[in-house]
Amino acid sequence: MKENFIQFIEDSIRKNWDINAFTDYKGESMKYSDVAGKIARIHIVFRENKIEKGDKVALIGKNSASWAVVYLATISYGAVIVPILPDFKPNDVHHIVNHSDSVLLFASESIFETLDESKMTKLNAILSISDMSVLSDKGNKNINETVTDLEKLFEKEYNNVFGPEQCSFPEVPNEDLAVISYTSGTTGFSKGVMIPHNSLIANVVYANNNMPLEPGDNIVSFLPLAHAYGCAFEFLWPFTLGCHITFLTKTPSPQVILQAFSEIRPKLVLAVPLIIEKIYKKQILPALEKGVAGKLTKVPGLNKVVYNKIRKKLIDVFGGNFHEVVIGGAPLNKDVELFLRKIRFPFSIGYGMTECGPLISYANWDKARLGAAGKIVDTLEVKIDSDDPYNEVGEIFVRGENVMMGYYKNPEATREALDEDGWLHTGDLGLIDKDNYIYIMGRSKSMILGASGQNIYPEEIEAKLNNLNYIMESVVTDQDNKLIALVYPDYEAVDKDNISEAGLSKIMDNHLENLNKDLPAFMNLSKIKIHPEEFEKTPKKSIKRFKYTGHQQD
Repeated sequence: MKENFIQFIEDSIRKNWDINAFTDYKGESMKYSDVAGKIARIHIVFRENKIEKGDKVALIGKNSASWAVVYLATISYGAVIVPILPDFKPNDVHHIVNHSDSVLLFASESIFETLDESKMTKLNAILSISDMSVLSDKGNKNINETVTDLEKLFEKEYNNVFGPEQCSFPEVPNEDLAVISYTSGTTGFSKGVMIPHNSLIANVVYANNNMPLEPGDNIVSFLPLAHAYGCAFEFLWPFTLGCHITFLTKTPSPQVILQAFSEIRPKLVLAVPLIIEKIYKKQILPALEKGVAGKLTKVPGLNKVVYNKIRKKLIDVFGGNFHEVVIGGAPLNKDVELFLRKIRFPFSIGYGMTECGPLISYANWDKARLGAAGKIVDTLEVKIDSDDPYNEVGEIFVRGENVMMGYYKNPEATREALDEDGWLHTGDLGLIDKDNYIYIMGRSKSMILGASGQNIYPEEIEAKLNNLNYIMESVVTDQDNKLIALVYPDYEAVDKDNISEAGLSKIMDNHLENLNKDLPAFMNLSKIKIHPEEFEKTPKKSIKRFKYTGHQQD
């Protein structure tokens, strides 16, 4: 890429100096000038403590303005950021800090209290995300002195003058490593994805050219910032444009998210399918099934009026001020997609993975195609590993500017994912059409081979199961050549309708019978088993399938 990511950051700060950059929801705001001042101070701490270009700096905490500042300060210095999901258990955090060779850790104080600093042997110090105070000096007295004298050092460096002209970052070439992102993923094996500056700028430039956002627009950041999807499109790209980003600093329940949308009225909404499907199942479906609205949809002429009302209600739910809702991170239920298309709700489905920082395909909502996950981005090329990519499912390969450098200190996994011609083997199965729209058919890792050699995609059966009454989510597994569905019930609905354990079991038997009538014989389920608790999930809210299928897959 001819554009440079750090240059974009510097230009945005200078251009938008006096407007708000970050706000913690229900909390303090920072202008672009404040962000610049904080970055400059962190750069002084780095320099005074011999942090060099290419050194690794780990970062763990919930989404916040301070988190975003540490991230920007690290990569604009030429160091490498290692963002760690706050949900990871202490042992996982210790492992990631050590494996990444991090020399410094920024942590929220509540998470720091759960960690054992003696197990992170390579660290020079641990600092607080919120106020830069020293949480552990690891025997490094210099860090205490630097932090204590930081204001004096700042004044001395800038002679009490700090304006847009003083905001100047070292040159960081695109080929340099920017991020090591550790993803647990649905495979259960955490790898450090090495994302170069080139991938970050490729994602940002594509978004600038193809997605509807302008300087000054409001954005709500609620997806985990330590994950590539939320980081790129709720934080990095909007920041380069001069947007005002509000961070939901607590665990984002659907209620909290929707309340924030109604108050902040963002111009672009990112969502994972889980949120959309919950709204559809809890708010729209009951009205269509039992209410007058459902009857009216069957009357020609009146159905349009009903659909317009539902569309308006749904638009208001997301704040009523957005260009579109971009859905990604996991597949969207087909019935939900069909309904949203029918009412002309402005949404698009994208596809990506951390290894591409993350974007692979996207299309504006008015150019989207039913069942497709968008069109391959113009910074990548795609091919399907099959003899007939339009009709025969094969693994999706991509190559180009967005692709990672490999997995940190894991040459074997890198060789498996990246072939000698530079193609990234995504592990996802799909088709393309003549216009390079991508249709995801499932993960090659989750595909089940039927008794007569048929390819069974469990996601297709799960989508049908998840639309049935009293089912919240499901996993279809292959046990002794029989398809078994593990089902986590919608206990809220079960309790509300006063259904007994025996009653629930009978309902599941009926579901099994009716579902099998709708499925081809080779996809018939042998049994539906109740799974008493929610399935464990990745940060993208996709189920950690390997935990329930009995296959330790990679």
